[in-house]
Amino acid sequence: MRAAGRVVHQTLAACRRHVCPGVTTAQLDQIALETFTALGAVGLFKNYPTYEPGKGFSGNTCISVNDEVVHGIPGSRLLRAGDAVSIDCGIRLDGWCGDSALTMIVGEGTPDIVRLVRIAEETLELAIRLIRPGIRWSDVARKMQEYVESRGLSCVREFVGHGIGRRMHEEPKVPNFVSSEFLNRDDFYLEPGMTLAVEPMVILGGPEVVVLDDGWTVVTRDHTAAAHVEHTLAVTSDGCEVLTDGR
Repeated sequence: MRAAGRVVHQTLAACRRHVCPGVTTAQLDQIALETFTALGAVGLFKNYPTYEPGKGFSGNTCISVNDEVVHGIPGSRLLRAGDAVSIDCGIRLDGWCGDSALTMIVGEGTPDIVRLVRIAEETLELAIRLIRPGIRWSDVARKMQEYVESRGLSCVREFVGHGIGRRMHEEPKVPNFVSSEFLNRDDFYLEPGMTLAVEPMVILGGPEVVVLDDGWTVVTRDHTAAAHVEHTLAVTSDGCEVLTDGR
């Protein structure tokens, strides 16, 4: 999984180098495809969830801009200076999966957008510091939620992280917030050897989201900007390791 994570990291780094005003999200998607294919990997997003040609998701990556939270479909949209662009990439290499996302700003962003991206990144960093065997996931999720909301931002509640390994989406569900449903039914203890895709989704405004008519793109209801960051993490005997940081 470390090797798969390295491919994801290199793919996102290639996309980052090409993010600039005037580039299209389809061009970034093609760069991602060419990068992970050259490294021997297969993408996990194209045609998801059926994996039948021409059915399911049409992109090789999810690229979401400004008020798009997740699952944005790459296409003819031109990036503009100041845009917040989230790129999510999942691949399989030698039977093992890696999944990671980053949000970057095209050129210089407004202070609010810069702060949004920073807080999303800090929320993921907080989770990485907190993860260790023997604690419940809800203890981590509560701290993540408190960190975001104490700074006047919102956590997305309709979408969560996930276990990952041989398949991209495995149990357990890994939320970035705490609900009574999760506490009563889905909470779990962290154990060495668990591999989790932890992915804070943070909104500048309110927490409500809607899915567009394309059936995939998730946008904020109030049209404020969102940021999405993600790493694949492995729980170790004394903490956790980031598997998608390029090491």
